[in-house]
Amino acid sequence: MADTGRLERPRGIAARAGSWSARHRWAAVGGWVLLVILALAVGSMTGRVDVTDSEQVPGESGRVSKILDEAGIDDAAGETVLIQAKGGQTKGGQTKGGGLTANDPAFRKAVDAVMAGVRDTGQVTAVRSPYETKTISADRRSALVQFEMRGDAEKAADHVQPVLDAVDKARDGHQGLRIEEFGDASGQKAFDDAFGDDFTQAEYSALPVALGILLIVFGALVAALLPVVLAMTAFLATTGLVAMVSHWVHMSDTANSVMLLVGLAVGVDYCLFYLRREREERAAGRDAQTALRVAAATSGRAILVSGVTVIVAMAGMLFTGIAEFKAMGLATLMVVAVAMVGSVTVLPALLSLLGERVEKGRLPLLGRAKRRGGTESRVWRAVLGPVLRRPKLSLALAGGALIALAVPAVGMNTANLTMDQEFGDRLPVVNAYNHIDEAFPGGSDPARVVVKADDIDAAPVRDALARFRAEAVAKGASKGPVEVTVHHEQNLAVVEVPLIGGSDEGKAEKSLDVLRNEVRPATLGTVDGVDAPIGGSTASSKDFNDKLGSAVTPVFAFVVVFAFLLMLMSFRSLTVAVTSIVLNLLSVGAAYGVLTAVFQHGWGAGLVGAEGVGAIVSWLPLFLFVILFGLSMDYHVFVVSRIREARLAGRTTKDAVVHGVVTTAGVVTSAAVIMVAVFSIFGTLSMQSMKQMGVGLAAAVLIDATVIRGVLLPAVMSLLGERNWYLPKWLGWLPDLAHDEPAPAQRSSTLVGASPMPEAEERPRHARV
Repeated sequence: MADTGRLERPRGIAARAGSWSARHRWAAVGGWVLLVILALAVGSMTGRVDVTDSEQVPGESGRVSKILDEAGIDDAAGETVLIQAKGGQTKGGQTKGGGLTANDPAFRKAVDAVMAGVRDTGQVTAVRSPYETKTISADRRSALVQFEMRGDAEKAADHVQPVLDAVDKARDGHQGLRIEEFGDASGQKAFDDAFGDDFTQAEYSALPVALGILLIVFGALVAALLPVVLAMTAFLATTGLVAMVSHWVHMSDTANSVMLLVGLAVGVDYCLFYLRREREERAAGRDAQTALRVAAATSGRAILVSGVTVIVAMAGMLFTGIAEFKAMGLATLMVVAVAMVGSVTVLPALLSLLGERVEKGRLPLLGRAKRRGGTESRVWRAVLGPVLRRPKLSLALAGGALIALAVPAVGMNTANLTMDQEFGDRLPVVNAYNHIDEAFPGGSDPARVVVKADDIDAAPVRDALARFRAEAVAKGASKGPVEVTVHHEQNLAVVEVPLIGGSDEGKAEKSLDVLRNEVRPATLGTVDGVDAPIGGSTASSKDFNDKLGSAVTPVFAFVVVFAFLLMLMSFRSLTVAVTSIVLNLLSVGAAYGVLTAVFQHGWGAGLVGAEGVGAIVSWLPLFLFVILFGLSMDYHVFVVSRIREARLAGRTTKDAVVHGVVTTAGVVTSAAVIMVAVFSIFGTLSMQSMKQMGVGLAAAVLIDATVIRGVLLPAVMSLLGERNWYLPKWLGWLPDLAHDEPAPAQRSSTLVGASPMPEAEERPRHARV
């Protein structure tokens, strides 16, 4: 077949980049490899700077850490060991069963064994006996040995294992007693181990799953490896770049893991879009050079539009003012940018170098099937038939189904998951925390008040501290004991207040409100020059949620407005921009509904091991919105770009919709299957927050790639007809980003059921052919 659609000169950034890379193949590939190596080397030399405790928590809780840091007071990691008569723990003031008491010699012997064991490790200091600190329960059946870890509190989890081993040894020697440890270091170690194990499992599973699906899609090993190699090299390069940037915006392990997740998703998607278009053009009879140029000008342009939209969405996280979100936002937008650049530069060079060798390693049966098959999807053509015959009915049914899915989200309950919600009862520290909280409500996780004064020893300050201690108990915020540690040189006092409610977040927050809004103003607040922020776990949780809540509106507005403007300028159509936003919001809403139904209401929770959670982790809705809004644009931009391309080439809008959907359905479905499979891996992990993230992402991508792109989008565009391309004259001043897309000459053969647009029929007024 003659190449009637040969492009004379590349137009647009994507086309020019692809053309240059194809002509300078070794320079493009060598430049990419050099970028990856240099980024990793420089990143390794500079090292990554992670967010500190004082940065992670906003509000008063953050001020507590900041004041202590500025004063040079090491916030040591505190640990607690519970010694308790089995069957004798107290809950709700009621004693259960019999057993030893703290007065018995055997009980004292166990306390001594614990104290001696932890001291001998050399990792602890300030070991305190319950007989000295009076941390013995009212029924005398539970007691607490308290101590602190030596060294930096943020690194205490790295060397707490010998202490845990010593406690285990003491427990083995006193079988008649429950001996369990919980604290800052042991809790952090348990969390880090579970978090690390989960992400290691996900990381090791994601790549083989993605590669396996790509083998099925392409039927050839080399073609399947290209997207994975591009995605992983983009991730590696970004890892080094992020390490450098972290000296200005601090990073975290969570940000790194999310970066891998998003980098793999978009890297594979972009490469898939490009590679499938290049193969399609070659199958249609174009020579290798022209096929690459067409792929660069069409799929390359779609990748740029999609990539910039995803970057804008990820940038929304920077507006939260929360260090962890800022780290995730910056890391993910950087990996998307690197993957996008790699897709339009090094990928054309690799395809040009490989030529026919991209088909190497064909799977015997699958490879032949792929070579015989066409570029359109028979399944989606069958679906499109009734959708386009009855677009109003299709719109009503699909739209109604998604609205019904979204309804449960109206009553979404967000919360910071407690340890037993997050991990169940499979971790020893969770059981230890619960047992300590039952016997000493609030004692395992007290509120911390840092009192800063011009003179901490002044009589008015001492009097206010004494009244604060008394009023905290009298006003019902705590049952005591309220402990005060004075740092005379720094003019600081640290007050620890066990909150009534303990692990019950709702009750503990009420106690915190009493402490902040009633007790503090009436005592410490009456002394001039005294600053007394209140922190601790409950306070940190509340301050984080308050800050997150205040960030929702600006983040949503930023993402939606900028995505709308990008779509408007990229497609030169007000209608396309509006429908893009509405469809994406509908997709996100449906995902929220699925998430709420499963994890809050328990519908099908047993299938993912989420029984009894009852809430959505507080940070997830905003995180999901940003991620999903960005990723869903991948498919939308790719499909609509193909529809618009067909429209500019001379097809009617209805025929262009059919052409765009059936020719992109294969690649969109393949990309979606990979994303759903990778995200579903997270749904199998042990941490409930990871399960929720995985299920939410997988559900949204599945809905987006099927109901939205296969039914709602065609139905809406069919009903709108030529109004799809409407751009008011008063918006004509907007920058035109649509000119990158050339209009290939109409091929001699058309898809079944689609007719070319007569030459005399008017084309869209904004078309530049």
